[in-house]
Amino acid sequence: MKKLVFLLWLCSWMITSCVAPSKMVYLKDMRPEIQYTISQRPLLRIQQQDRLKITVSSRNPELAAPFNVGVAGYQVGADGDVRTTASMIDGGYLVDRQGNIEFPVLGMMRVEGLTIQEAANMIKNQLREERFISDALVTVDILNFKIMVIGEVANIGIQNVPDEKITLLEAITRAGGLTTNASMDEVVVMREDRRGYRMLVNDLRTVAVFDSPGFYLQQNDIVYVKPKAARVSERESRSWQWYNTVLGLGNTVISVILLLNYYK
Repeated sequence: MKKLVFLLWLCSWMITSCVAPSKMVYLKDMRPEIQYTISQRPLLRIQQQDRLKITVSSRNPELAAPFNVGVAGYQVGADGDVRTTASMIDGGYLVDRQGNIEFPVLGMMRVEGLTIQEAANMIKNQLREERFISDALVTVDILNFKIMVIGEVANIGIQNVPDEKITLLEAITRAGGLTTNASMDEVVVMREDRRGYRMLVNDLRTVAVFDSPGFYLQQNDIVYVKPKAARVSERESRSWQWYNTVLGLGNTVISVILLLNYYK
C-alpha cells in the first residue's frame, strides 16, 4: 500500500513539474568583465512615405525664409549664426511613391535611398550652385520614424521613435517585455525595401544578437515575437487552472496519506 501511494505521489509530482513555466533569461551567455562589440549602427536611408523635417539656415535669415515652410521664427546661436527655429511644423515633406519631395523654389528632388546627411548635402549644394544661399546650413530629420511590435509581448502596438535610434531590446522593453509563451530564439525583424520584406531572425538568449543586422531597428520595421505554442483559448485556460488546482489538492492529499502511513 505504501509503495502504491508513493508511486501515485511521484507521478503527480512529475506531472506538476512538467506544466510549471520555465524561466526566461536574456543574454544568458553574457559574462561580466568582458567587452562585447555591437554591430555598427546602419545609416538610415530615406524611404517612401517618410515625412522629412528640413530646416535651412543662414547668417542672413531673409535668404533662408523662402526655403522654410511653416517657419516660426529665428534664433541666434552661440557662434553668431542666425538659424530658423522650426520648419514644416504641420507634417513635413512627404516622400512620394516615386521617392521625391517637392521643395520650395528648388522643385522636385529625389531623396529616396539617401541618408539624411546626404539629403541635407544635396539641398545645400543646390542652394549654393544656384546662388540662392552661399552659406546655407541644412538639417534633415525623419518625423514619422516608427516601428511595430507584435506577437508574444505584453503590449502589442506601434512605437514612435523621435530620436531615430532604437534597438531590438529597447523595443521589446517598451512593449512591456516578452510573455511566458514567447520563443526567445525566434524574434523576427521584418524589414521592407523595394523588393519586399525580408526576415531577420534573432536569438535573445545569446550575445550573438549584438551582431545581428536586426539589432538596430530602422523606420517601419516590424518586430514579431513567435510563440512557443499556439495560444490557448479562454475556455482552455480555465480548464488548465482547474486541472492545476485539482492536481495540487491531490498532491496534498497523497502527501498527507504518506505521512500518516509513515508514522503508523
